[in-house]
Amino acid sequence: MDEILENNNPVFDQDAIKKAAKNILLAVNEDPTREGLRRTPLRVAQMYEELLSGYNIDPDKVVNGALFQVEYDEMVLVRDIEFYSLCEHHMLPFMGRAHVAYIPDGKVIGLSKIPRIVDMFARRLQVQERMTRQIADFIQDLLNPQGVAVVVEGLHLCMMMRGVKKNNARMTTSAMHGAFRANLATRQEFLDNISRGASSLQL
Repeated sequence: MDEILENNNPVFDQDAIKKAAKNILLAVNEDPTREGLRRTPLRVAQMYEELLSGYNIDPDKVVNGALFQVEYDEMVLVRDIEFYSLCEHHMLPFMGRAHVAYIPDGKVIGLSKIPRIVDMFARRLQVQERMTRQIADFIQDLLNPQGVAVVVEGLHLCMMMRGVKKNNARMTTSAMHGAFRANLATRQEFLDNISRGASSLQL
């Protein structure tokens, strides 16, 4: 994180990205001075600053003190959390839904914080496997619950637009800690809950 944050100020070189975008236009034999492309390098730089904002998010500000002592020891599940990310191999988008559950051990987190945690890790250059693990590890370290489970379903444009060109291929990844990993019944309860009423991912 120290490489990304400098004195807690985000470091993002828009000028370098604008120059790179202009060079790509030239490399594909386009004219970056024509009307439709004149502002494209700026738009690309602004887009990347938004799509990769997860690098500059302070985890403490995401949580913002929304941790509460509660006597509750049943599963807490937030499902169908939409996310958008960029594949680090081709810098093409992948998108989908994350399902996050935990079993508290005296401490819970504010409901809106779980989607924010998903976004914090999604808005980076990513691979889905690592993103899934990062979400689970972060919640585990934050809450020290009895268990954490994360399942992520994704559509990858690098498979749909290029290469194998498989439009209907979906990728599912999971990460489990504690009771979800050790107890088959607990894990199955989580999987049954996320499969109820699930609809197929659509672009």
